[in-house]
Amino acid sequence: MPLPSLRIVADAHAWGVGNAFRHFPGFATELTVVEHQAITRELLQRADILVVRSSTRVDAGLLDGTPVRFVGTATVGDDHVDKDWLARQGIAFASAAGSSTGSVVEYWITVLLALHARDLIRLPDIRLGVIGVGRIGGRIADMAERLGIAVLRNDPPRARRGDGAFAPLAALLDTCDLLTLHTPLTQEPPDATRHLLDARTLAAFRGRGIVNTARGAVIDNAALTDWLDADPAHFAVLDCWEHEPGISRRLLAHPGVAIATPHIAGHSLDGKAANTRFVYEALCAFLGCPPDWETAAQLPPPVPAGHAVHCSGDVWTDLYRAAAALYPIDRDDAALRSALAGDDAGLAAAFRKQRRHYAVRRAWDVQGIRFSGADAALLDLARAIGLRPI
Repeated sequence: MPLPSLRIVADAHAWGVGNAFRHFPGFATELTVVEHQAITRELLQRADILVVRSSTRVDAGLLDGTPVRFVGTATVGDDHVDKDWLARQGIAFASAAGSSTGSVVEYWITVLLALHARDLIRLPDIRLGVIGVGRIGGRIADMAERLGIAVLRNDPPRARRGDGAFAPLAALLDTCDLLTLHTPLTQEPPDATRHLLDARTLAAFRGRGIVNTARGAVIDNAALTDWLDADPAHFAVLDCWEHEPGISRRLLAHPGVAIATPHIAGHSLDGKAANTRFVYEALCAFLGCPPDWETAAQLPPPVPAGHAVHCSGDVWTDLYRAAAALYPIDRDDAALRSALAGDDAGLAAAFRKQRRHYAVRRAWDVQGIRFSGADAALLDLARAIGLRPI
């Protein structure tokens, strides 16, 4: 008796997709891997399963009238998917929410230490405002407190549920030195986050710095540029931008943008593999078949500890050297800024290319780092931020 057919269309830039989705026990699998521009309603007339990334808008316009019955996005965010419409149509949905948390946290702690190294903040003597205290924001808030940083948490939905101690946004704007954003992008009240930081809220912010690794439109980028113009002490770190990949040239070139990267905070190789793994396992559960794809077999072997830090006696400098050795964030910053030499179309193309062909970046826990002359206090802090001293 012939096996039931399973026709899958997948974005070519979902990591490992060609291996992960080529075979499912009990099904005759037909896998079509294409660039996101080729994912059209016409192509999906012969598809049961769709695997996308954030470049593809998934809604009635794409899927109405197709046989697609499962959609997976190999991304943490899912605001490119009309989940309500999918639910009404009985189409199953899975995202990779939470799977690349560690990668974003490593990016963020590297940023924090880089800001200290550049004398933009003094650690641990700042008050940090965390806006959005979910998987990523919660880990960052807890980690910051382990470093001795005072933290205020803001998360209105969780505050209404009585799920912890939270402060109103006004309190963060009034008392925090640095804000970090970790919210989804939503437009529905009472918790709409689009332009959560706009001209009005930015004018009320008494601190100096803003870090955005959430979604670009959570900050009004035009208002942010004006805020940076208003005071040379103001600064921003941006991994997420409005209108990606057609980001603001003026904002990217602004001297107040301390670090600029092309939406790659979650792009460690291990994080991307985890994204695909999450969607793969969700599809296996949907199909009722056992998973048989081994992610570890597709990843390079653990990275030998080739990095060493000769301790200077300044704990924050030494931690920054360690973090930057494992993740040289200046490389990503310089690559994006180099695109300013071209026109707007070239800038957008460079943003897209740098995301899609991102250099291999491994998770800290598979690398390890040597500290020469470290005391116990430094080693404890290194472990607190996810480094693996050896």
